Amino acid sequence: MKENRQDNREVKGARGCNTTRCSPSHCKHGGRCTQSWSTFHCNCSNSGYRGATCHSSKFEQSCEIYKHKGNTSGHFYIDVDGSGPIKPQLVYCNMTEDQTWIVIQHNNTELTTVQASPDTNQHFVNFHYQSEEKQLSAIISQSEHCEQELSYHCRRSRLFNTLDGAPFSWWVGGPDPGQIQNYWGGAVPGSRQCMCGLQDNCLDSSFYCNCDADYDLWTDDSGLVTHKEILPVRSLLLGDIHRPGSEAAYRVGPLRCHGDQNFWNAAFFDKETSYLHFPTFHGELNADISFLFKTTSSSGLFLENLGIKDFIRIELSSSTEVVFSFDVGNGPLEVKVKTGLPLNDNRWHRVQAERNVKEASLRVDDFPATIQEAPSDGFIHLQLNSQLFIGGTASRLKGFLGCIRSLQLNGITLNLEERARITPGVRPGCPGHCSSYAALCQNQGRCVEKANGFSCDCSQSAHTGAFCHKEVSSSFESTTSITYIVKELYELSRNSSSLHSSIYSDITLRGEDISLSFRTSQSPALLLYVSSFYRGYWILLINKHDELEVRYKLHSNRDVEVLSSRVMNLADGRLHTVTIRRQADTLSVQVNTHTYTHLPIYLTGQSCFQICWQLSCCH
Repeated sequence: MKENRQDNREVKGARGCNTTRCSPSHCKHGGRCTQSWSTFHCNCSNSGYRGATCHSSKFEQSCEIYKHKGNTSGHFYIDVDGSGPIKPQLVYCNMTEDQTWIVIQHNNTELTTVQASPDTNQHFVNFHYQSEEKQLSAIISQSEHCEQELSYHCRRSRLFNTLDGAPFSWWVGGPDPGQIQNYWGGAVPGSRQCMCGLQDNCLDSSFYCNCDADYDLWTDDSGLVTHKEILPVRSLLLGDIHRPGSEAAYRVGPLRCHGDQNFWNAAFFDKETSYLHFPTFHGELNADISFLFKTTSSSGLFLENLGIKDFIRIELSSSTEVVFSFDVGNGPLEVKVKTGLPLNDNRWHRVQAERNVKEASLRVDDFPATIQEAPSDGFIHLQLNSQLFIGGTASRLKGFLGCIRSLQLNGITLNLEERARITPGVRPGCPGHCSSYAALCQNQGRCVEKANGFSCDCSQSAHTGAFCHKEVSSSFESTTSITYIVKELYELSRNSSSLHSSIYSDITLRGEDISLSFRTSQSPALLLYVSSFYRGYWILLINKHDELEVRYKLHSNRDVEVLSSRVMNLADGRLHTVTIRRQADTLSVQVNTHTYTHLPIYLTGQSCFQICWQLSCCH
């Protein structure tokens, strides 16, 4: 049996003198093959891949992984399928306090006016994305959530008009070539409605979109498209733009996705006899395996797949050593990494193993990789036929106790959670990430556990950002202040050639949010003064009784009104947080955990104070 099996193999070095070692080439992903008398070499320059055969990607698979390595917002190359066939791509990663967003731009994300033409009754536009089709599909598929803004600003320009008959406008979304969609952002697919129709608050209750009321004033229908199966938005057709007095503008925002389902796919093994099994791993000439683990045990089997004689195995042999072993017919070979630091500390550790026709390598966390060359003459095909076992095997008594996460073989993620749900002794998911990632939270930021990952709570810090790393505070003397001058939206639009200022001139701004934190030992003390272009103002201060007061004058014909909190001793040198919210005629003030509401307040037609203080904006 052994001799017949080996006769069917390619033997490294057993080639004729006239046979090139680069035909066929073992270099992957466009790596350039060169040869000598005894071996070959792969040049991986400019390929985005590395290793002896250019098999493994140089880049992480998502923005989520970059964030958990301590990176802040910026442009990064991601390779969504690792060593698979999809090429790396450059994306923008927006690391916020709550989520990690992948942002993919297209050729027109700005608010764009529609120019009516006597030659056509319709306006058609295509959107071309920076990522290729396979890259887009993979990002959308592996993300927990994706969204794209779809906005239409209108003046006597309808979208759908009625629920029966052909719609005036539609858009195309989904995998190429896409499908026609006859609903608008914020509504439900197939509904022929806009968000206001879904929420029953359209300008005219007879219609399901604000624009369908056909008013001779500017309004809009805006919302998010969130159904992944019909993203991204690929094209847009606008129909009701040719009538006298019709004006319109549209905006299709960038594609934004968050949540890497592969990175957080995990299983918890709570018995030494428990394991998961999957179909046979096929990595005959190239095999790369990566995963994260955490445990309090000093040893255990991570992974094993057997053949008649061949095998591949990764295990924790001691609290400080990981072993990658395999046999392709030349006898067992072991690659070991000794860390010198305990790996059973219940923190996440990353393992990366690769075996190809030239060498085998093993890396654990950021410790130096161990590399072992393959025999110059011998068998090169890894032939396996059993099931792939994770966390233990049916024949081994001592399995793995702990968590395994983001297990990938040749760029394909194994769905551990799906198998764990139906397997005794194994549970899906694995909580407890702050033990590994809390150090990323800076400046007194507090690590907060999430089902998939963590976030940094910056509320007790004078900083913000994904890791509480951006300073947003200032220290004031009693005679110093900072002044911001912010113009109204429609005034800003006067200098923009792409917009009509009239788009904003009919908009009534109905509220504002103001939030700030302070620490002082002085009273009385002025904290914030905001004045509008309509002679109204807000004043936020600590009075002589160490209480917070909000004084506001929103109408020129009325007296100043005062809202006082009943929270005492605010000039105690400790950090306090104040949030002021106005929505229409309701005003509320929250001091730390105490909320006070004042109703009604009297407003002019446009009384939004265009000032944003620490992450809060007018809307």
